[in-house]
Amino acid sequence: MFKKGTLSHPSAGTHPAHHSSFLYIRNGFVALTLGLFVAAAALAIVKPGSDDGTMPLVHAVRRTLALPEPFPAPAAKFDQPFVNETQIHTGDTLAALLQRLHIQEPGLQKFLTYDKNAHSVHMLMPGRSMQAAVDRDGHLVWLRYNHTPGASAGQHYVAKWLNVEPDGHGGFIAHESNEPATLQVRMAEGTIDSSLYAATDAAGIPDDITQQMTDILGSKIDFIKDLRDGDRFRVIYQSYTHNGAEVGSGRVLALEFINRGHPYEAVWFADQSGHGAYYGFDGRSLKGAFLRTALQFTRISSTFGRRLHPLHRKWAKHEGVDYAAPKGTPIHSTSDGTVEFIGRQNGYGNVIIIRHGKHYSTLYAHQSRFAAGLKRGAKVQQGQLIGYVGATGWATGPHLHYEFRVDGRPVDPLSVKLPIARALEGRQLAAFEHKVALYRQHIRMLAELQRHDIQVASR
Repeated sequence: MFKKGTLSHPSAGTHPAHHSSFLYIRNGFVALTLGLFVAAAALAIVKPGSDDGTMPLVHAVRRTLALPEPFPAPAAKFDQPFVNETQIHTGDTLAALLQRLHIQEPGLQKFLTYDKNAHSVHMLMPGRSMQAAVDRDGHLVWLRYNHTPGASAGQHYVAKWLNVEPDGHGGFIAHESNEPATLQVRMAEGTIDSSLYAATDAAGIPDDITQQMTDILGSKIDFIKDLRDGDRFRVIYQSYTHNGAEVGSGRVLALEFINRGHPYEAVWFADQSGHGAYYGFDGRSLKGAFLRTALQFTRISSTFGRRLHPLHRKWAKHEGVDYAAPKGTPIHSTSDGTVEFIGRQNGYGNVIIIRHGKHYSTLYAHQSRFAAGLKRGAKVQQGQLIGYVGATGWATGPHLHYEFRVDGRPVDPLSVKLPIARALEGRQLAAFEHKVALYRQHIRMLAELQRHDIQVASR
């Protein structure tokens, strides 16, 4: 299983403890070389070839190998600044940080305390980092407080930090700096052995990308009840980095999820107008099909069919599925449609009914409140917030009662075969197939790595 970590430059005073094997793959040929770095991340990292997410067919996958003998110490003489870094912990003071960085510049702490341009250092946020560079004589070259490693700026990320330098006259100057984060394309794979989030954490995948995975394949996989130990996933996604550290996530570009032995794929594709959506590898759109659930990661408290009513204590047909969740949990529309009814309705309490074309409709009951601005006749999109879990109407506790209706007749939403979305045709299909061919190659590479890891683990 791939794991996250950090790389340290020799000038930072840390002695590498491992060799790393780098696996280069170019046009189907594989060569293995050894590099003298700490093997940290096991994600393949690729510089994007263009803004549309296409990638050169060159990847580097790092694995940790133990050194056969002690690694030689670096030369004592060096011309480059010596860089040290420390992480900020809860309760840290500025004096403690400077001490850990081995900085003993007279007047520096007083300057950082009172200079108006250094105000950001007054808020020491746990998890952030501080770096210091000194020359060969131990004098400060620069001090950097990375107070905002990644701030969202539209669809991109910007890194912000405080920079402090000697002014050449025995004092210091401070100024804020920022620069756009670097967009990279990463690949990762993993296997479910307890939960999806545990597996993606072990693979070094950010939570935002995990959430996107569930949103993208929500019409195919019920991530509440369908996951099994041994399910596998391979994902290609955008990542924003600054100075080698990941500061934000972009878009999932391609995804394959093996659930109960069945593969489900998705790839991002934008047409000439710039409008984009996710499609299966066969060119069929995933948008427009129905999501299996309207809530994220909850539990089923009552299934479709006959049951003993919890309030009336009589056996009756239960025409939907109940999802237990805390009050206020967001509810999302499972497909594009039009609000047919919104208001209070007998035992349903606060309920919304959405019409999806001629034959299909969905119902969301017992809501505590509706999303702002929603009214009868309003158009909604798949995944759009429509309300919040509550216990209005005939309910013994907070939950969502969800119904899926075909021609007005309720059917089991957990077992019904969901409608198929439209497929690309003509020139769009040709452009799509050209692009998806690249992603197929990368997904196959990840699959081979998974098979190799499984074989090694079984020995």
